[in-house]
Amino acid sequence: MKKILTLIAAALTTVACGIYSFSGTNIQPDVKSITIPYVEYKALRVNPSLSNDLTEALQDKFRKLTRLEQVDVDGDLELVCEVTGYDVKATAVTAGEFAAQNRLTITVKVTFTNRKYPEDDLEKSFSAYEDYDSNNSLDAVEAGLCETIVEKLVEDIFNATVAQW
Repeated sequence: MKKILTLIAAALTTVACGIYSFSGTNIQPDVKSITIPYVEYKALRVNPSLSNDLTEALQDKFRKLTRLEQVDVDGDLELVCEVTGYDVKATAVTAGEFAAQNRLTITVKVTFTNRKYPEDDLEKSFSAYEDYDSNNSLDAVEAGLCETIVEKLVEDIFNATVAQW
């Protein structure tokens, strides 16, 4: 009898929370598609592969963790992003006033539109950074730093838009 009651309670809980998924998304059942256009690059300092890397990472995240169909235009959801900052600054200075550590920071402006539920619309900037030893040139460590920063940004953007954290 306990097993039957447990199964019934589990079934009711699952039905009651119909818009929740195990990936943590909170997408209404009638929202079926998403448009994620190519990420524009507007930062002063240039990284030629960053727009492509960020676009692919966002599309991949939404493809893997949601049931949404990705369409080129007019999705129920639209995620427009632009890189607005790509900056390197010293974070730790030695006694001789030399930089011991530098920080690469990437900033992305996000405009999220939910055409079916406009109350979920969002416009926000996200930043993430990684530090590196100043004995290394940016060119030597840039690819690895950008990969890590892109992962952080994609996670933050995903959580703020469809997970609504």
